[in-house]
Amino acid sequence: MPDIPYFEDQDYKQLNASELLEPAEYEYCRFENCNLEKANLNNYKFVDCTFKHCNLSLATIEHAMFQDCKFQDCKLLGLRFDSANQFNLSFSFESSILDHSSFYNCKIKNTLFQSCKLHEVDFESCDLSQAKLMDCDLLHASFVQTNLEKADLSSSINIQLDPENNRLKGAKFSSQSLAGLLTKYKIVIKG
Repeated sequence: MPDIPYFEDQDYKQLNASELLEPAEYEYCRFENCNLEKANLNNYKFVDCTFKHCNLSLATIEHAMFQDCKFQDCKLLGLRFDSANQFNLSFSFESSILDHSSFYNCKIKNTLFQSCKLHEVDFESCDLSQAKLMDCDLLHASFVQTNLEKADLSSSINIQLDPENNRLKGAKFSSQSLAGLLTKYKIVIKG
């Protein structure tokens, strides 16, 4: 297999998808105000990279590697993180929109989601143990066979999940989100 191009400690500003090289490895790089919507990022490697104010919506990320990456104020609609390289998959998200993205079967324990919009995100069979989902909107997010042990969701809203179909030991929820944990019982809770 031929060597792929390698870039270290570079700043990329206002880059668009057509300006990216074919699969490359980026380490300690910073991407700012980049429009990578619908970009083909298959087999790219991002290690210790920071993305600020970037749009990666609907990018294809099959076998892409994300290790210790930070996404801040990014738009990440419909990303299939379940198709990315799962080896050392690790990242954090701050003030980002991840609607319709999939983390199906991903092992992303200790992941931070801070002030993110996570509408209809698929967390099925995902390991989110010890994750922090702080001030997030989880409207219609799917939690099925999800490991949420010791996860902190205490400041997030619109949580709806079945406690019998997920691992919740030690997970933190606010009293306002308790109704979303009882939805399947079709009971009326008055406050």
